[in-house]
Amino acid sequence: MALACGLARHRCHSHLHNLFLIGNSNPNPNRSCFFYSTIRPPFKSQKLSSAGNRLTTLSTARLQQNVPKSSPNDPSTNTLPQAKTQPSRSDNLVDQPDSNPDSGSSLSPLPYPLRNVLKLDVLALEILSIALPAALALLADPITSLVDTAFVGHLGSVELAAVGVSVSVFNLVSKLFNVPLLNLTTSFVAEEQAAITNGSNESGPPVCDGPPDHKGKILLPSVSTSLALATGLGIAETVALSVGSGFLMNTMGIPAESSMRIPAEQFLTLRAFGAPPLVIALAAQGTFRGFKDTKTPLYAVGAGNVLNAILDAILIFCFGIGVAGAAIATVISEYLTAFILLSKLNDKVQLMTPNVDAGRVARYLKSGGLLIGRSLAVLMITTLATSMAAREGAISMAGHQICFQVWLAVSLLTDALALAGQALLASGYSQGSYGEAREVVYKVLQIGLITGVALAVFLFLGFGALSSLFTVDSEVLKIARSGTLFVAGSQPMNALAFVLDGLYYGVSDFGYAAYSMFTCDG
Repeated sequence: MALACGLARHRCHSHLHNLFLIGNSNPNPNRSCFFYSTIRPPFKSQKLSSAGNRLTTLSTARLQQNVPKSSPNDPSTNTLPQAKTQPSRSDNLVDQPDSNPDSGSSLSPLPYPLRNVLKLDVLALEILSIALPAALALLADPITSLVDTAFVGHLGSVELAAVGVSVSVFNLVSKLFNVPLLNLTTSFVAEEQAAITNGSNESGPPVCDGPPDHKGKILLPSVSTSLALATGLGIAETVALSVGSGFLMNTMGIPAESSMRIPAEQFLTLRAFGAPPLVIALAAQGTFRGFKDTKTPLYAVGAGNVLNAILDAILIFCFGIGVAGAAIATVISEYLTAFILLSKLNDKVQLMTPNVDAGRVARYLKSGGLLIGRSLAVLMITTLATSMAAREGAISMAGHQICFQVWLAVSLLTDALALAGQALLASGYSQGSYGEAREVVYKVLQIGLITGVALAVFLFLGFGALSSLFTVDSEVLKIARSGTLFVAGSQPMNALAFVLDGLYYGVSDFGYAAYSMFTCDG
């Protein structure tokens, strides 16, 4: 647990190091980092220079229009407001930061007054409107796992342990390959959607003019590319998990003579058939996130989870299928979730295009490779921490597991904030709206820090009352309580680390996000 929390602190320090260089008058133009690029972006610096010149010209023109013509004989019109005239907000964003900024400005590099930090302005409300439904959708998955565990637990300890091993294998594959596709889709769709919304296409949004059922739908190549990759990835996962279930059980230390072997293989083989709808649903969720719509995925995931709970009760107890019933219920619920998301998405966007953009596929694969490497780094550090705890004995391992699950649970809130920052930043930054992008960065960091402090206070004060929900073993509780204090103390840094990851995803700097994780692991 200490390794995992230390990792968050080091990641946050690495990211914040770049953030504090935002006011450097001579930043390194070759550094591929957004927080350098708020003054000098990671692509061509000439683009921002021309943008700055255009903004300066526009500001000067507006000033000249507002100044009345002076007469040499009329002193009342001979005083120009140059002493009080300040550069526009856009000028300050593109050029050097104001050396004496307004203390109430959201762009001030100085510490904010508490009233300004806690102020719910339009941007803060937009962030929360994206983050809160996303947090509820993220909570749905662990809640469903708890429901499955409760139903399977009534079958016996062997079945419960077997399902636990199979779910761990499936989740490992899902986190390694599926989550990167979700993050990539969010950023790429947000960029394309922003290009359409801001009118970069002078002829209007690209729409379909084919069959009647396609007319009027927006053409977003990133959507069709993501769905195509999701379909291929899901089929590959199904084949690998079902055919290789025996090998995977051996790898997990479940020998053929173990009583867990048969139910574990049975569950994993059936569960594998839910991989295609799961990956497709994640790609669709990424698309809706790119549209800044997190409510539709919440409704779809919620409907799937409700169906899963109902089918669990029917198949496990009424039909007596046992472990197989739990797997079938999960697969059917995932198909329902994917169907709802695709049907809603089909109302707005053409899902598949006749032509495949090889360059776009290559961009997905290149960025996806970086995020897969990053996911491997995360799994390495968490596995190492678990291994070190296991060497200390069963009591220490149990305490570590409680702390780790608490850490994962509270991280869902900051993960949702990271998602909101990613979607908003991708929209503004891709269009060169660096002022808007910088405001998003500051506001999301503010809310993230406040959330981290609030979570720390909650864990400090509330874990003692909730600890009995995890175990009644006094020795395990003693270790868990001491470990949770460390988890609580790391929450502010942990929140900033999660949020900063989302911000780097928002500017499609997946390379730096992966590099920072590799550095921390090293």
